[in-house]
Amino acid sequence: MKTGLYIFMLLSFLNFSVYGQEKTKKELKAERELKKQKEIEALIDGKNFVFEAQKVTPQGGRLINLDYRTYFLKFNTENTTCDLPFFGRGYNIGYGSDGGIKFEGKPENIKIEKEKRKYTLRTTVKGKDDVYDLMFTIFFDGGASLSVNSNNRAAIFYDGEISAPKTDNKTDKK
Repeated sequence: MKTGLYIFMLLSFLNFSVYGQEKTKKELKAERELKKQKEIEALIDGKNFVFEAQKVTPQGGRLINLDYRTYFLKFNTENTTCDLPFFGRGYNIGYGSDGGIKFEGKPENIKIEKEKRKYTLRTTVKGKDDVYDLMFTIFFDGGASLSVNSNNRAAIFYDGEISAPKTDNKTDKK
């Protein structure tokens, strides 16, 4: 009888030690959040990321959900490319313009501030026909908002997320 009791106690202690080594859901969530934060920090430090717009709020307007995830701003220090929709007042836009915010140029005066739970990145990009002041608010979870001010249009705000740019894995075979 005593032997059975000792074996039972030994097995129960072994089970407790196995369960004691597993991580709790809270610890796993904290690890995932820390990993995502480090990924976002690397994108900001490298000044190379893609902002994908999911929602837009024009000045004086209401929130509009965007479909298909086709609207983006590819940011890097050498060349920033933007293709975002525009809803609002245009002041000096050429005839036949498609109405969106589309530009390509080198960002100038890049300023990055790190706060408690987010980054703020400000820069200016000179496009072909306009100058764009961009202000990103980037949260550690990858969520981001973008404010675009220009000389020829009313201010507009986008919500979305940032990610690493997709690389082309094409190899030239000669």
